[in-house]
Amino acid sequence: MIGLLAVLIGMVLLLPACGQKNVEGTLEELMTKVYADIPEDERPMGLTNIEVTAENVEGFLGTADIEYKEALASEPMVSSIAHSVVLVRVEDESQVDNVMSQIKENVNPRKWLCVGVEEDQVIVKNKGNLIILIMAATDSDKLEAGFDSLK
Repeated sequence: MIGLLAVLIGMVLLLPACGQKNVEGTLEELMTKVYADIPEDERPMGLTNIEVTAENVEGFLGTADIEYKEALASEPMVSSIAHSVVLVRVEDESQVDNVMSQIKENVNPRKWLCVGVEEDQVIVKNKGNLIILIMAATDSDKLEAGFDSLK
């Protein structure tokens, strides 16, 4: 009985440790890790990182009404395939659900001239206060796995 009680108390004390931790590192470093399992020659040509600012946030996330600490987009300079990966860091986790909802409701999966992705191919998820938006015609599963592996 005492042993069972000790196990239960131990489990209760460990529960807070099960929550998501915030991912440490610069957005540039984290973006590199997201792409780590995709060989350079299999990535879209001219792939570049672009700081998301008040002037371009609507083009990347669909709305300028999102409150975020910092954001970085990865897109090809010129391409005939749909490809956009955006990392968004919010100030604290209490904002995450709201920001994710705003992205899902407003992002345009057909923002490119002649190409796009289907609504069900838009991936929005988080780790702690870091959110990723993936809209990619290819390799979205590898990009998502790269995000999932962030620590």
